Amino acid sequence: MVRTVQWRGPSEALLRILGVAAAYYLSGRLGLLRQVVVEGSVVTPLWPPTGIALAALLWFGPRVWPGIALGTYLAIEGISAFRPVDLLIVLGNTLAPLCAYALLRLVGFRPELDRLREGLALVFAGGLLPTLVSATGGAGTLLLTGDLPSAKFWGVWSAWWAGDTMGVLLVTPLLLVLRGARPPRDPYRVAEALALMAAAGVVTAVAAHSSLSLLFLVFPLLIWAAVRFQLAGSAPCALLVSVVAVGAAIDRAGPFAHHSLLEIMVNLQALNGAAALTGLLLSAMVTEQNNVRLKIEEVCEDLAEVVAHLAPGRRDE
Repeated sequence: MVRTVQWRGPSEALLRILGVAAAYYLSGRLGLLRQVVVEGSVVTPLWPPTGIALAALLWFGPRVWPGIALGTYLAIEGISAFRPVDLLIVLGNTLAPLCAYALLRLVGFRPELDRLREGLALVFAGGLLPTLVSATGGAGTLLLTGDLPSAKFWGVWSAWWAGDTMGVLLVTPLLLVLRGARPPRDPYRVAEALALMAAAGVVTAVAAHSSLSLLFLVFPLLIWAAVRFQLAGSAPCALLVSVVAVGAAIDRAGPFAHHSLLEIMVNLQALNGAAALTGLLLSAMVTEQNNVRLKIEEVCEDLAEVVAHLAPGRRDE
């Protein structure tokens, strides 16, 4: 189940809130480096702050929510002057990760992501469902202010929802695994991990800028990462694949050229979603199977000790 860190005092609580706000704002600025205009509104195909907000809630509990709200306000202020109606966006962006946290607690989510059910819980209870709140709040605010015609509401809403969902599916697993990750001691494993990341970056860059449809070549690398390194390998690879693909899509390069913006966004989010799900779910399955194997080995060792103690020679002694 979800376990949160105990708070030691008001000063520590304030530092954590400010830390969450700073991380939210800075990651938002990074996300806006690759922004697109959908139906006249600025959205990002990948919004990392949502993933950071959920990870912070899983670590520190719901009392860091003011940091999420403050980070959202600063991110909006960085785009344009903040208006009172923008409080609806702040509300939606704050409620979405809080709803995700509540749903994950309800289903007994474990941040270790060591079972298939944890992966499925993060996908649905942490990503797809709660981000409906932020997408509705954001697109609804644009509709209320007249910045978005009603006929174009669903285009912006779907882009907003996809960006927030990708933030959860790609960023939250990476943060959760990095907190407890330990570098491999075997130098060959280190070399393999570095070669894997380099191959993922090169293959994605080549495929995303080629006129041929070669983006499927990233999936063997994601499978390799999940099988060999589980989430510690697949999460960084999936995020790297997404970042490179987002850049190519916004530049309308390779397979994203000569398509409408809607077609580009559909193709891009299909790739991002498939990459995130492949890495996340396969990693959880491999980790679960490894844990089952270890438990079976422990039981066999205990059973062997019992049999050895019950053997006739040992009993006579």
